[in-house]
Amino acid sequence: MKYGFWLPIFGGWLRNVEDEQMPTTFDYAKRVVQSAEKWGYDTTLIAELNLNDIKGMEADSLEAWSTAAGLAAVTEKIEIMTAIRPAFHNPAVTAKMAANIDRISNGRFTLNVVSAWWAEEARQYGGQFTEHDERYDRTDEFLQVVKGMWTEEVFSFKGKYYDVQNARLAPKPVQRPNPILYAGGESPRGKKSIVEACDAYVMHGGTVEEIAAKIEDMKNLREQAGKSPLQSFGMAAYVVCRDTEEEVATEYARIVDMKDSSGYVGYDDFVSKSQLEQQVKREDYSVSNRGLRPNLIGTPEQIAERILAYEQAGLDLLLLQFSPQLEEMERFSTQVMPLVEEKRQALKTLAN
Repeated sequence: MKYGFWLPIFGGWLRNVEDEQMPTTFDYAKRVVQSAEKWGYDTTLIAELNLNDIKGMEADSLEAWSTAAGLAAVTEKIEIMTAIRPAFHNPAVTAKMAANIDRISNGRFTLNVVSAWWAEEARQYGGQFTEHDERYDRTDEFLQVVKGMWTEEVFSFKGKYYDVQNARLAPKPVQRPNPILYAGGESPRGKKSIVEACDAYVMHGGTVEEIAAKIEDMKNLREQAGKSPLQSFGMAAYVVCRDTEEEVATEYARIVDMKDSSGYVGYDDFVSKSQLEQQVKREDYSVSNRGLRPNLIGTPEQIAERILAYEQAGLDLLLLQFSPQLEEMERFSTQVMPLVEEKRQALKTLAN
C-alpha cells in the first residue's frame, strides 16, 4: 500500500469546524510535505479549485499548479499529484507547464484529471461549464492534445474544442511516454474516458465491498477495450486515530456535528452536476470526498486491519485527509503504518 495525503490548501477538510489550525499558506504546505517525506508518505494530491469548497467561497485557498511547482523544488522523493480541470486550461500550455514541473521534480509530477462540477466557480473564473457528458467530450480532446504534445516532436490537432497546429514542446517530461494520468469518475461516460486515456483510477471513499466492485468493473472495462491494466487504484479517506474507542467516538461526534456552514455552498452543485453511483448525504459531505465512508476511524489496530482489507480488495493507494494535518499525519505514520506492515508480514508467514 502506498500512503498519500491531500495537501491542505483550503485550511482543512471539515465543513463543520471553522479553525482547524491549518493555515492557508505556502509555508505551511511546504512544512507538511517536507515532514511527510520524512515520515514515509509516498504521494501528495493537490486539489484544483479557484474557490474554497471546504470553508466557503470567501475563504482563502492556494492555487494548485504554482503550489505544485514550488513544492517540486523543495522536495526530493514524494510524488506530486496535481489536479487539472480541462474547462479552465489550454491543453498545449498545460502540457508545457506539466513538462516543466516534471523536470523541476526530476520525474515526480503526476496529474489528476477532473471534469469540473462547480457551476458557480466556472461563472466567477470563466470556466467552460457544460452538461455532464460534454465535459468529458472536452476532457477526451484535452488529453489527446496534452499527450500528443508530450510524445511527438511536432504535433497538430483539430477537434470540436481545440485547434493546435505544428506545435513543438521541448524539453519533454522526464517520465516517458508521459507523467501518470490519474482520474476518477462514476458515470458510464466518465469511466469511458478513464478507460481510453488514463493510467490510474482514483475513487471517492467507499466501503471495502464498494471499492472491490469498482476495481473489478474498471479492470473488466479496460480488458474489454483491449487496454493494458491500470497502474494504480487509489481511494480518498479521512483518518481518525485514537488510543481508545471512547476518544474515537468523541472526535467523530465533533466532525459530523451538523450545523449551517458556508462550506456547504457547493453541496447542491456536487450532487446535481455529477452522476454519482451512491447517494451522498450531508453527513458524508461534512468531510470532503466521502472521506468517512471507508471507516478508517478507530484505534491503530482497527485502522490497520481495515487497510489490509482494502489491500486485499485490490487497492494500492490511500489518499488520506487529517485534521489537524501535521499532528495527525505523524500519529498515523508512527502508530498505523508500522502496524500494517507487521500484520502483512504475519499473514505472509501464516500463508507459508
